[in-house]
Amino acid sequence: MPPESSNKLEKPEKIVYLPRTSESETLKKIRHTASHVMAMAVQKLFPKAQVTIGPWIENGFYYDFDNPDPFSEQDLKAIYKEMVKLINKKLPVIREEVSREEAERRIKEINEPYKLEILADIKEEPITIYHLGNEWWDLCAGPHVENTKELNPKAIELESVAGAYWRGDENRAQLQRIYATAWETPEQLAEYKRRKEEALRRDHRRLGKELGLFIFSDLVGPGLPLWTPKGTLLRSLLEEFLKQEQLKRGYLPVVTPHIARVDLFKTSGHWQKYKEDMFPLMAEDEEAEQQEQGFVLKPMNCPFHIQIYKSDLRSYRELPMRLAEFGTVYRYEQSGELGGLTRVRGFTVDDSHLFVTPEQLDSEFLNVVDLILSVFNKLQLKNFKARLSFRDPASDKYIGSDDVWEKAEGAIQRAVEQLGMEHFLGIGEAAFYGPKLDFIFSDALEREWQLGTVQVDYNLPERFDLEYVAEDGVRKRPVMIHRAPFGSLERLIGILIEEYAGDFPLWLSPIQARLLPVGEGQLDYAKDVAAKMKMLGIRAEVDTTGDRLGKLIRNAEKEKIPVMAVVGAKEVETNTLSIRTRASGELGSMPMPEVLDKMKDAIAKYENF
Repeated sequence: MPPESSNKLEKPEKIVYLPRTSESETLKKIRHTASHVMAMAVQKLFPKAQVTIGPWIENGFYYDFDNPDPFSEQDLKAIYKEMVKLINKKLPVIREEVSREEAERRIKEINEPYKLEILADIKEEPITIYHLGNEWWDLCAGPHVENTKELNPKAIELESVAGAYWRGDENRAQLQRIYATAWETPEQLAEYKRRKEEALRRDHRRLGKELGLFIFSDLVGPGLPLWTPKGTLLRSLLEEFLKQEQLKRGYLPVVTPHIARVDLFKTSGHWQKYKEDMFPLMAEDEEAEQQEQGFVLKPMNCPFHIQIYKSDLRSYRELPMRLAEFGTVYRYEQSGELGGLTRVRGFTVDDSHLFVTPEQLDSEFLNVVDLILSVFNKLQLKNFKARLSFRDPASDKYIGSDDVWEKAEGAIQRAVEQLGMEHFLGIGEAAFYGPKLDFIFSDALEREWQLGTVQVDYNLPERFDLEYVAEDGVRKRPVMIHRAPFGSLERLIGILIEEYAGDFPLWLSPIQARLLPVGEGQLDYAKDVAAKMKMLGIRAEVDTTGDRLGKLIRNAEKEKIPVMAVVGAKEVETNTLSIRTRASGELGSMPMPEVLDKMKDAIAKYENF
């Protein structure tokens, strides 16, 4: 990457979109065939290597091998050279159908025990085998290109070697997994590599550590982030920002416990439908455990908010009731699925549950969407689309009648049509208790993340027997709206770090201004200015290290401080500041009161200085 300009932060170029494997049948065929060519090359160079599985994946493919010796970097280079030779031989890729017995005979003949296990798992018949010419074959369902000449060696690269257990079982054989990438053209490969480098530059795990925002500890456990003072300040800023937005819109703050009796989640249906994603039951003894009695860490906040609603008989005059909480929940994610802040085991949801009359449903749903769009706008998150996450009628994972599902999905459909919002349908993406409107955000690297969500729920009010007294005195059932504009603080912060490349906008930066005194004689003036900034709510600090000015500036830029104010003898004498910002570069000398006024105004308007 080129060095940053000495006067102005260079913004990263927009990354050109590369087609996802799921969207390109050609890429699927290329990657599937390339994986076979790689396996053939490995077995030519390492005759003792046994093959296992070799699927295509999002950006390429991998193959797992059982080989006596570990593969080295030099081995990867040799394997690639052999692949080029095989590709240039223009081998036809031939599909053959055989009986299970014939497949078993051939596998035993070449002594490939892993293939026998794979064969046992294949339920369909006949068995399909793909040949590379008459030199190599493997069990496979395809798809493949017709000839290796369709592969471009300059669009293929072997990337790394990693360990992997056979069938993901640590008690089984440890294999070696070779990761590779393959594209249609060398230009696509070059773009992929550039995007990969950019992803490393933006990686929130690295930037989070460099900026001192959060850490992970092996003693605490995987997927459980620890927030440093700066990171906690960032979380607090986001919380306070949304709390203020919610208070303007009539939300009522609540706080609920981190654990509850398992019976609460039996009533909600989470225990029956979501148990495998929850932490284990905490029972007092074996008998209680057998009877599934005890406490669990909460995976959701909604059953708690329902109890607050149900603590009194509500009148229609109290509705809509909007209960909001930054509630920490716990999910027992598999260790292999964890990833920095974007996939954790304990996270805080900006959760709210609205209890509304059926007549209020449409307008309240629209108000929630308006709140989410307002939040996205202030966070400068503009590249998103809406997904209508509806149920799959053929699945048995959902609760409730067809009638309530149709009503709930109809409310979401009406909302997006009324707003004229671009949307697409996600069948099978609904929560088990109701459909959702999910906001899918595409980041600077064209990766997709789910952030805000709004859900319509007729089922939990039924399961918990919720009521309100209508205007005619009759008791009726409210409808629930579940919503979370952020989704979770952890994922949102991870995405924001990468979207901003760690360069937070002025209002959100944990440290907004740093005073850089040129020498000891300017220290008191710098401290006085910082104190005035703090009185105005500006988060300011003074660099008291005594380093030379060049290093003071480099350190501030490395820590991505939005506003740097250089203080020399002239600035002290004239009551000015020499301003340098990451957004606009050098602004020159400005009267100190003017700087304070402009910073305060920019922060209030969610703008940069």
